[in-house]
Amino acid sequence: MRILYHVISAPAPLGLLFVATTEKGLRYLEFLDRRSLKRAIAAHAAGNPGATWEPSVRALRPLAELLEQYFSGGAKHLNIPLDVTGSEFEARVRAALLAIPYGETRSYGQIAKAIGEPRAARAVGLACNGNPVAIVVPCHRVIGADGKLVGYAGGVPRKKFLIALESRFRDVLPLDGDSVIAPMHRKVKRVAPAPAPPPARAASGSGRVRGPAAPARRRPAAAAAAAPAKRSRVRSK
Repeated sequence: MRILYHVISAPAPLGLLFVATTEKGLRYLEFLDRRSLKRAIAAHAAGNPGATWEPSVRALRPLAELLEQYFSGGAKHLNIPLDVTGSEFEARVRAALLAIPYGETRSYGQIAKAIGEPRAARAVGLACNGNPVAIVVPCHRVIGADGKLVGYAGGVPRKKFLIALESRFRDVLPLDGDSVIAPMHRKVKRVAPAPAPPPARAASGSGRVRGPAAPARRRPAAAAAAAPAKRSRVRSK
C-alpha cells in the first residue's frame, strides 16, 4: 500500500498538521506537536504493515486549500473521502460525529444515544480520543454533559479554538459565486420612493403658472465693498 503524506501549517494554537492519504481517502490528520515526521510515521507502522510512505505536496494540495478555507470561515463542510481503520463501534461513533452540524455541539451521552448505546458515553469518549482524522471528523464538537470542554486528544486550547471558530462563522453567508448576493438582496428592505412634489398653482387673475421663485442674487463681495468707497469720494468734493 502507498501512503502519501504532507505537513500543513494551521493557525495557532493548532500548529502543524500531519496529513496522510491512501488512494481510497484520508487516513490521518493529526496535530504534529513536537514530534518529528519520522516519529509520526513510525507510530502508524504497525497499523499499516508493508506500506510505502512518500511525501507529496501535489497530492495533498487540495486538502491543504480546503483546510485553509475552513480556517477562514469559507468552507463549512469538509466532504473528504476517508480511509480509516477501526472497530465497528468506532465507525458508528465517527458517523454520529459527522452528523453534528457545523457550529453546534453534542454531549458524549447524546452521541451514545444516537448510536443506540445510551450507557456507552465513556466508550464514546475513548473513540473520540482515538479519532485519527481530527477536524474532518469533528470530535471537537463533543463536550461534557455540563458544557465543559473535556476529552480532546489535541488539548483543550485547540478544542476551544475550533468551537469558537465555527461559532463565529456559523451564520456567515457562503462566498461561492453569487450565492452570497441573492440572500443579502432578499433580506434588504426596499425603501419606498419619495412622494412627488405637488404641482405648482396658477396665480389668481392670470393663466400663467408660477414656478418656484428664483433665488435672490447676491452682489459680489468686491462690488459691495467698492460701492461705499465711491460714495465717500463724491462727498469729499
